[in-house]
Amino acid sequence: MKMTRVKLPKKIEKDFNEYCKERGIKGGKKRELLAKLKKIVKKSSFEPAEAIGVITAQSISEPATQMTMRSYTMASQAGRLAKVTFGLPRMIEIFDARKTFERSMNIYLKDEYNNKNSAKRLAEKIKEKFVKDVVEKSSIDLLNMQLEFELSNGANRDMIKLAIEKYTKNCAVNFRGNTLYIKPEKAEIKDLRNIKIKILGTHLSGVKNILNVAVIKNGNDWIIQTDGSNLKKILEMDEVEIKRTYTNDIYEVEAVLGIEAARNLILKEAQKNLNEQGLDVDVRHIMLISDVMTVDGQIRSIGRYGVSGRKSSVLARANFEETLKHLTIASFRGLWDELRGTVENIMVGNVAPVGTGIVELVVEPKKLKKIKKRKKASS
Repeated sequence: MKMTRVKLPKKIEKDFNEYCKERGIKGGKKRELLAKLKKIVKKSSFEPAEAIGVITAQSISEPATQMTMRSYTMASQAGRLAKVTFGLPRMIEIFDARKTFERSMNIYLKDEYNNKNSAKRLAEKIKEKFVKDVVEKSSIDLLNMQLEFELSNGANRDMIKLAIEKYTKNCAVNFRGNTLYIKPEKAEIKDLRNIKIKILGTHLSGVKNILNVAVIKNGNDWIIQTDGSNLKKILEMDEVEIKRTYTNDIYEVEAVLGIEAARNLILKEAQKNLNEQGLDVDVRHIMLISDVMTVDGQIRSIGRYGVSGRKSSVLARANFEETLKHLTIASFRGLWDELRGTVENIMVGNVAPVGTGIVELVVEPKKLKKIKKRKKASS
């Protein structure tokens, strides 16, 4: 194999030599691997002043046009638990940094709890339960102006009473057999309906926002898949393996683990989504976008209210969306555009500062004449 003429960075060269030493790779095999490594490095390199932002945008958006519009697939193999968005809709959710989407978690267990029974017990423990889950029948008694709830046989009356008294004020709560009676001090028919809705939606037990659960086995691991997410509460549980437990909620990861973890989740979610569609996009393009979205310590969308809408250049902001708005505000405030970027220079007809446009040459005619004279004299 012909050796590619590429100068490897010292760190990569050192890692390669250590890799070969650990595995006893020598001679022709080592030279063959080195040639492959140099090809990879050459392919991954870019020239100074290359417009990597434009290349990144093109490299992701072009294959994204091949993505399907298939919005949902089932997350759980057992029980058909939750809807998880894939394809183009999921890419839009990620890069728009949306807060409304289908949340889910994969909860891994520590070795001592990594069995079917423990997983089922924990799944039952964390699933959020409401009063409506233990009520078989509900009605409004207009004669006595009170609410009646017929509970299931397995309902915990004391827990239900405490929950209702906590979230409902100025109401008398009484039991008669399996029937719960709630009588407000002062209430009209409209108020009774509102109180009924509120009581049925009252939280009883479990972890908030964990709406449904399913236990599946993946290799040697028993995993709890959830519809909904509450990373902070789940990580506080003794049974949970913290390092591998996963949520697809970027904002929750930022709040619990910090902006770097959120950046890694943006990268992982986007890469996973592209791989699901069979699209091969260089990870460095996705890394650049995830870096740009989190560079100032907050999650910013790629759009008019995020990265593109916060560029320092007035013309670059106006070029993207809401042109009149940006130009009007800039005129009113007397803002200047220093024409440092690619977009604004193209807009005004200047040479864009990318590629050869980044180079500024100064020619001195007197020195050129002297050089020509020397060449003639030498010839």
